[in-house]
Amino acid sequence: MVQQLADRRDQDFVIWEQMNCEEITKLPLYRAFSKKTCDMILNEARALAIKEVLPTMKEGDEQGVRYENGTVKVPECYHRPFNLLREGDWNNLSVSTDMGGQGAPGFLGMLVSEYFMAANWSLSCYSTMGVGSALLIHKFGTKADQDKYIKKLVSAQWGGTMLLTEPEAGSDVGSLTTTATPNADGTYSLTGNKIFITNGEHDLVDNIIHPVLARIEGDPPGTRGLSLFIVPKFLVNEDGTLGDRNDIVCAGIEEKHGLHGSATTSMSLGAKGHCVGFLLGKRCEGMKIMFYMINHARMKTGLQGFAYASASYLLSVNYARERIQGRDLENFSNPAAPSVSIIHHPDVRRNLLWMKSYVTGMRSFFQYMVKCQTMAEHGKDEAEREANGDIFNLLSPIIKEYLATKGYEVCVQAIQLYGGAGYTRDYPVEQYARDCKCASIYEGTSGIQAMDFLARKISAKKGAVFSRFIGEIHKTVAASECFPELKALSDKVVHAVDHLADVHTYVGKLATSPDIKIAFAHSLPFLHATGDVIMAWMHLWRAVVASKQLKKNPKKKDISFYRGQIRTASFFIQTELEITLGKFNAIRSGCKDAIEMSEDEFGGL
Repeated sequence: MVQQLADRRDQDFVIWEQMNCEEITKLPLYRAFSKKTCDMILNEARALAIKEVLPTMKEGDEQGVRYENGTVKVPECYHRPFNLLREGDWNNLSVSTDMGGQGAPGFLGMLVSEYFMAANWSLSCYSTMGVGSALLIHKFGTKADQDKYIKKLVSAQWGGTMLLTEPEAGSDVGSLTTTATPNADGTYSLTGNKIFITNGEHDLVDNIIHPVLARIEGDPPGTRGLSLFIVPKFLVNEDGTLGDRNDIVCAGIEEKHGLHGSATTSMSLGAKGHCVGFLLGKRCEGMKIMFYMINHARMKTGLQGFAYASASYLLSVNYARERIQGRDLENFSNPAAPSVSIIHHPDVRRNLLWMKSYVTGMRSFFQYMVKCQTMAEHGKDEAEREANGDIFNLLSPIIKEYLATKGYEVCVQAIQLYGGAGYTRDYPVEQYARDCKCASIYEGTSGIQAMDFLARKISAKKGAVFSRFIGEIHKTVAASECFPELKALSDKVVHAVDHLADVHTYVGKLATSPDIKIAFAHSLPFLHATGDVIMAWMHLWRAVVASKQLKKNPKKKDISFYRGQIRTASFFIQTELEITLGKFNAIRSGCKDAIEMSEDEFGGL
């Protein structure tokens, strides 16, 4: 059967065979979600995504959102599937039951999201963003706040956002100018403007709850003086009914490169002097609180990039099997030879295997991070919880940036495989590429993630966390020793890991020296090279699992699947990982030109 959106067999391989998530279903919190139950839920999600959500992707892109006198109209075709997602509680599958969610394990929720994101991220996002706002209120809000907002946000009856970015501040959040003035009744009056706000206004819900970063008058400059406020579109009465319209309005929408069905808005607060906000958490702890939501958003943004890549690859491999063009290379000089499907052509096969290697590696990496996140909360003891939390925090910038960037590259190669047809709007791969580009910009651009990785993450606990991460890779190498046929691959992984450790030390020292700018000029290549090594680790791990399964005399179809994992691992480790070694050498050279070049020398004058 031709797969759509995500490869179900590969999903099963990762969660049940590689990550052994059946152990997670045995935790007291998740005993209602047996393997059989998870399979059933995933089947239902896949069917809904393909039958109801996917048909809206192209139409929503062509129609786009409409701005009308301060309101935003989403594509009409979004309303029915949005209501189906809401009625089925698909948006809150992994939200805890005490918040009104279904309480499913994280790995299942992310697999379901993979389908809905690939089917139409713009639509799916309208139903899920309120969960992020609910998580903030659940963790930092008062009991009154929780009772007033969480149920409606989790059920997607109300929407949610994240209001950080401003026209002048951009990524420099500490420079924002939105102000909050205390009122006698304990509320605050907010004044300011925010831009690039996803789902800041739309007509799918009755109310939208905005977490807003602002500075209370008199508080310190920079990020340390920021506080977070709950700012509803409609004020909420004590009995939960909607009250007066708050003074927060949509001033316009952006016309974007992609994601045309997603409302990206400019928001004006307090233009009439009556924007009421409610302090969330403690004063001057806004960034600390917001980062709780940002880390959640980073994972979802990485998944966004990966989901597009997964869908694009499946479209490509199916197209390559069906598209007849050109003679087989072995019969190229024979004009009487029949034409063949393009999957027979060497460069097409290389391209497909390149895409497959990134898609499957990214799926394993993502679910590894989901497992770390789960065990950081539910590990058997404090040591296990701390170890998993440390690894999750270390790799969080990579899961966001690497999957976003590589996901886009896979989408671009899908267009290339289709040739001229891929560049037209007759096929969905060009839309996937347009929509995917934003993933490397959302939730902090590539450079922001690289700065975080170098400045904060690699030095955590004096480098002990990074050392533990290296140790996890060596555990997989040790497991591979049971399979002599994998030795050449494991040797290459060890060689790359040794280079990574060496460059980690070099860049870390450079970042604390007078040449700090040179270190940060190499921070993004360092993040990407680290991501490459993680991918090689994931592929070696996949090859080990596949080799074990092949010794159990599996069914014929499974034999092809497992052999495919070993082939894919071999391809990535012997081709892409070799390129990574060159990246390490380039970083190690400490090239200073980007820093020492004068402004005039950049040209363009």
